[in-house]
Amino acid sequence: MRQIFLNSARARILSATSPVTSLPRLCAAARSYSVLRLPSVPANQRSTRSAAAAISRFYSADASPDSQPVVGPAEKHEFKAETKKLLHIVAHSLYSQREVFVRELISNASDALEKLRQLQTTSAKAGSDKPLEINITLDPEHKTITFLDSGIGMTADELKENLGTIARSGSKAFIEKMQSSAETSNAANSIVGQFGVGFYSAFMVGDKITVYTRSAKSGSEGYCWVSDGLGAYTLPKADNVAVGTKIVISVKEDAKEFLDKEKLSEIIKKYSNFVGFPITVDGDKVNTIEALWTKDKSAITEEDHKNFYRFISHSWDDPMYSLVYKADAPLSISSILYTPSKNPEALGFERIKPGVSLYSRKVLIMSNAEGLLPEWLRFVKGVVDSEDLPLNLSRELLQNGPIIMRLKSIISSRIIKWLQEEARKDSEKYSQFFNEFGIFLKEGVCQDMANQKDIAKLLRFETSAKDSCQMVSLDEYVEHMPKDQEHIYYFCTPNRKVGAESPYYVPFEKHGTEVLFMHHQLDEFVMSRLSEYNGKRLISVDSAEAGKVLKQWNDAAQTNTTDDANPPLTKEQTDELTSWMRDSMGTQAREVRVSERFMTYPAIVVDFDSPAIRRMMKMMSGNSGDELPVSPCTVEINPRDPVIKGLFALKSKNEDLARKIAQQLLDNAMIAAGIMDDPRSMVKRLNEILKATVS
Repeated sequence: MRQIFLNSARARILSATSPVTSLPRLCAAARSYSVLRLPSVPANQRSTRSAAAAISRFYSADASPDSQPVVGPAEKHEFKAETKKLLHIVAHSLYSQREVFVRELISNASDALEKLRQLQTTSAKAGSDKPLEINITLDPEHKTITFLDSGIGMTADELKENLGTIARSGSKAFIEKMQSSAETSNAANSIVGQFGVGFYSAFMVGDKITVYTRSAKSGSEGYCWVSDGLGAYTLPKADNVAVGTKIVISVKEDAKEFLDKEKLSEIIKKYSNFVGFPITVDGDKVNTIEALWTKDKSAITEEDHKNFYRFISHSWDDPMYSLVYKADAPLSISSILYTPSKNPEALGFERIKPGVSLYSRKVLIMSNAEGLLPEWLRFVKGVVDSEDLPLNLSRELLQNGPIIMRLKSIISSRIIKWLQEEARKDSEKYSQFFNEFGIFLKEGVCQDMANQKDIAKLLRFETSAKDSCQMVSLDEYVEHMPKDQEHIYYFCTPNRKVGAESPYYVPFEKHGTEVLFMHHQLDEFVMSRLSEYNGKRLISVDSAEAGKVLKQWNDAAQTNTTDDANPPLTKEQTDELTSWMRDSMGTQAREVRVSERFMTYPAIVVDFDSPAIRRMMKMMSGNSGDELPVSPCTVEINPRDPVIKGLFALKSKNEDLARKIAQQLLDNAMIAAGIMDDPRSMVKRLNEILKATVS
């Protein structure tokens, strides 16, 4: 608790030191800090002036470097590092999982092959006659894993620079050189390496690494680089070394699991399946699925989409929608995205994880990347590949920053636009999609304020103007609105039948006003968060705002029509009855009044906690078993209804029975409003009323 107070006081001081802060505020903050941090200072010395002066001295030391003048000459020194410890950190503490050594070595091999391919385009003497591929062989008997590529290889100097110097990236130097040439600048985009530490991840699983390599440059000799990862290496020449690089890892006792062919193949599929060169394990090709997001949209068939979707989503259904999206600005993005056919959460499965994986230059960075898309888009499956990702040193995590936020914004906006396009192309198919995934879109309206209005365009609802199987968008509702209609009206109800028979809907039906029927428990929160759409307020038909609208309509209608056949109670009679009913209903009724809306029911309640809010309150209250009390609400009666007129006459003849009927009217109204949790509580009273009636 003391630390909380300290942090709070410290925050007040920091906020009080802005250039526009008044002296009293600064002094108040200083006093709060001095009381907590300087208990040894006598109380009579903790004056406003001394505290403010102390703060002034504290900040002046930081703000004025000249207050501590430098004397004497400045000597320049270089940082020192203990190579053995540094290598141990890189090999054992940089990566969270040992299996990533496979990704790192394959990425290095891929870079070597790409460099050779580019060198072959500029030099006829460079290269070899071997196919550009990566071959991995396992030898469980001798406990070795061998990575062999037919790439560019290395000279003795390059070995010293790239393997003998930690954190020097030969690939990064290659990229810088390639980007300086206009003709080959695009080739640099295929190079993965950035940091110069990936090779040393092999020491996580090996206690000795042997590298045989020979450069593709004309006249190069072969070399054998050997190290046990303890801070030193040997580099003798070697005969019969082919152009390329062969890395032999002597596997530790506790890493023999990586000698299993099936396990190693799964790791390759997980991290490096889309590397642009063939990868084999003991002669069998592993990466059999193409990186579809790198291909032109027109070159991808439906069968390609199905196979790729099943591969990246680990499911057996077919995608409902597919999107190939590429952009060069403001970020370099290549992506392929899908929506499934079925919603697993609706089938009773647990909350699904994010379905989009993040790649950089076709190498997996993060599977099911959290934070790449908003939570409500977790149903989307696919791949996003970007060369502009700000990766950390291990390439396992993203560095949060403006680029990631920009990428998230771009992809989210494009998905929303994509779904809008699909809805325009085929409304019937989109209705099927919405039935499955509409809940996610509603979450988006509640959570994603930046895209809320655009997400709202994707919502679909039943409407009183069409059959129950047909749904409309908010745009379609607004388009059909009469010119004099000011609001969008909706009704949250368990189902259409209950809504159509509700006393809250009947007045709108009589007036010929279209009402949106909403049946999901989240709809009320969605409408509350949205509040308005396209300049039109969203109003629930059971709200006080709806009552005001109905009063205006009724006032206009009553000037032209009268009902002499069924006269209402007089004002004196209704005043007497509403006062008596208020006393009879107790604390459940805040007020009883004559309704100003058209009614076919004897009574309704207004100004009540919605069913959705009550459900939330019950969840928060836990499983205590106690009934959640209903907050007081306003009761509106229909002075023309026979039950109300009969109740007025009955209260002076049999007040006990009249009170039971009044209470029953309130319960009936709460049931119609959906706010009575358990109607069984009224059965005893209802039987008593029936008994009195038949007697």
